[in-house]
Amino acid sequence: MRKKIGLAGLAAGISFLAMGSAQAVEIEYWQYVFDTRVEAMNQLIAKFEEANPDITVKHVTFPYADYQTRVVAAKVAGQGPDVVQLFYGWLDNFVAGGLIQPLDPEVFPYDQIESEFFPIVSAMKRGDSYYGLPTAVRSLALFYNKQLFEEAGLDPNNPPQTLDELIEAAKATVKRDGSGNITSEGITVSMEGQDHQWWREVLIRQFGGQPYSDDGRSVAYNDEAGLAALKFITDLQLEHKVGLSGFMDEGQAAFRAGRAAMTIDGTFRLGAFADNPFEWGVTELPANADGLRSNYASYFANAIGATAEGEELEAAQKFLAYISSPEAMDIWLDVVGELPARKAAALTEENLADPIYGPFLKGLEYAHTTIFVDEQAQRQVAIDMANRVLLQGQDPAESLAQAAEEEQAILDRFYNK
Repeated sequence: MRKKIGLAGLAAGISFLAMGSAQAVEIEYWQYVFDTRVEAMNQLIAKFEEANPDITVKHVTFPYADYQTRVVAAKVAGQGPDVVQLFYGWLDNFVAGGLIQPLDPEVFPYDQIESEFFPIVSAMKRGDSYYGLPTAVRSLALFYNKQLFEEAGLDPNNPPQTLDELIEAAKATVKRDGSGNITSEGITVSMEGQDHQWWREVLIRQFGGQPYSDDGRSVAYNDEAGLAALKFITDLQLEHKVGLSGFMDEGQAAFRAGRAAMTIDGTFRLGAFADNPFEWGVTELPANADGLRSNYASYFANAIGATAEGEELEAAQKFLAYISSPEAMDIWLDVVGELPARKAAALTEENLADPIYGPFLKGLEYAHTTIFVDEQAQRQVAIDMANRVLLQGQDPAESLAQAAEEEQAILDRFYNK
């Protein structure tokens, strides 16, 4: 008789893992290359295999740019991972492509998923089925270099709390050479990073709009609010001259090198920034003049591959249960810096009081999660929109209208098929 795991066993840690397979079995886990995530998963695999000596987990990684293509190619070849990591915004493509299978509600009771995980886990549900579970969730915050704040005469323990204060701090901390070229940014300008999320789910709302219609089928940002949000970002470079798109290639690279006083990024950078050779801090994303805050929450989930069956399927379910457990989430928080996806594991007094984790947890309270239908394509629309203004000198209103038309076409292709 097939053994069922259930989230009750999952919540108890690894005690349920003693249910070994009838014989030795190897499964594959796939994810993209991100150093701290790979390190964390290696630790989780070691603990899982110790508790389950009959199961071997082969950890396979690919560069981010190639990842989705490799997953699709493996499915076409009749192969593929037993457990696969995917961004929540890729779900529709993975389901439509037959790359993953629904979670068995007898193994992963849906009512327990909805009661124990943060509500944003619902983005992994289509119809009546859940297709994956996250180990961690992410929100955004403002990282700032305390040393550069001090050099500029700013209080390193009083980071900007409003958009106006953000501009003033950026003006105070930017550095230029004798020719006026930026040598150290006041704030990074990086739509390729997290600025496109800041624009979409934060700034648009702070300027009085919303990015999409309530049903998610229509673009709603081609208005004064969307334009004001776009100009807020492009003006950092064009008017205020406190940041430069492409400076040191990526915003996070400039911040890590100590050549940007501020950057907007996610919890997933905490592990990478831990070794920065300067003291840095984290604060909530700045509010607008009326005190309105917003944030963007996201996550990578783990799902069961479509080709998993028999003993491999049972082993894959055990592994997915473990990497979704409180123990796994604590390890992930320590190594990667991403917040536990279970409310009880995340919202501890210690985490809420932590000067680093606290701002991200507060951000989750008022965060929005974009329901992408094609995350890569929609992300590129936003990047191209900003680049037309920053690099080609296009009028912001014209670029915004073009972006809205392009993204609406993406939505129409999905919803009208």
